[in-house]
Order: sequence, then structure tokens, then C-alpha cells
Amino acid sequence: MTQNIYDDDAFFAGYAQLPRSQRGLAGAPEWPALQALLPPLAGARIADLGCGYGWFCRWAAEQGAARVLGFDVSQKMLERAEAPPRDNPPYDRVFYQRADLETLRLPSLSFELVYSSLTLHYLDDLAGLVRNVRAALVPGGRFVFSIEHPLFTAPSAPQWARGLDGRRCWPLNDYQREGERITDWLAPGVRKRHRTLATVLNLLIDAELAIARAVEWAPTPQQLAQQPELDEELDRPMLLLVSAQR
Repeated sequence: MTQNIYDDDAFFAGYAQLPRSQRGLAGAPEWPALQALLPPLAGARIADLGCGYGWFCRWAAEQGAARVLGFDVSQKMLERAEAPPRDNPPYDRVFYQRADLETLRLPSLSFELVYSSLTLHYLDDLAGLVRNVRAALVPGGRFVFSIEHPLFTAPSAPQWARGLDGRRCWPLNDYQREGERITDWLAPGVRKRHRTLATVLNLLIDAELAIARAVEWAPTPQQLAQQPELDEELDRPMLLLVSAQR
């Protein structure tokens, strides 16, 4: 079963302080690049895997999606997602369900878009989920997701180092050694799964999904001007964004 770290009180309290928790999609610096990968949403049936607070679900409904299903293993997340009123359009087209993505079985040929943001790196059986996503998409449907970049998940004992130019650089130790990584982020003992970039992309290819675009996200000059603290994201890509099509 997927580790349900988001229902840990200390973790959830820390997560609630993040800009992306307080400001939604506008607080996620990668959102403009991720949004650019999305197909037209008007009339679309959408599944959001790891929906969290439901920010994307509600945004998709506002864009005219016909039906949005948000899945998350965390009860605390789903309670936060359910908080906004649902009795007014378009939120009456948004539905939430508690589910472990390791065992979730989506109905076949049911979605024009399956979306996931910063969730899939927690899963052990990503191959099984990708196969399920492929079966759930209609022909031409899209699977759009973001994950922590493999260069970011690789170090088994991460620490900052300094390059010859004095800039911080992220050591690439243990990149080829795939498997579990335990980190202390917001709470001790957070479990993630490291896979190489080739493994992630080949899982899509093996499931007969065509890779339409892959983005190793970095802040734009405009973002750096507004948020100078994002400069450290130029040392190594932290996020990988992918759009694949059935």
C-alpha cells in the first residue's frame, strides 16, 4: 500500500504552509509549463490521480470539463478538497474518492485526460498504474503528469556540494541504483521511489503511450526576476513534466 504520509499530523501541518497549498496552482512555479501540456478541456472527462486539495479538479471544471474525478489516499487532503461549496456550477461536476493508486482500477475508455501532479514518485508499482491509465484513456486521450525529476530523487544521502564556480550543485550519487529512498521532508521517514529518466519514459512506451512532450522544468527569466530564490533550481532539474497520448 502507498505510504499515507499526508495524513501524518506533522507532515500535513507543514504541507499546509507551502505556497502551492495556500495559493493553489498560482503558487506552483511549474504550473504554466504543465498547463501548456494539457489538451482542450471543454467537455472532457478527467481523472486527477493524487488530487490533494483539489486545486486542479476545480480549475478543470472551470475550464468546462464535463466531469472530474479526484483520487487521493489521504483523508485529510480530501476533506480540504471537499471544503469549497459544490452546490454551484461548475463544482457540481467535481467528485472525490479516497483510493490507493497502487490498487486503483479506472474504468476502461472513460477519460479524455488523466492528470497527476507530484504523486507518481511515491508509487512502487508505477508500471501497473501506467497500464491502467492507458486502458482508461479513449483513443487520442492524454496522460499529463509531473514528478520529482530522477536527478532530484537519486541521492540516497543527499547533501549540497560546491562546484568550482562556487555554485551549489546536487551530487548524482546512486542515480543508477533504482529503488526506495527515505527522506526527511516536512516529517521524518517520507518514502519515495527513485527511477531513472529512461525507466520513467520506457514505462510509457511499453504501455503503448506515445510521448508527446517531456519538460525538465526550470524557472523562466521572468520567474527568476520575481522570485530570486528559484535560482537554485538552475543547478539541477527538480521536476519532470510529461505529456503522453494513447
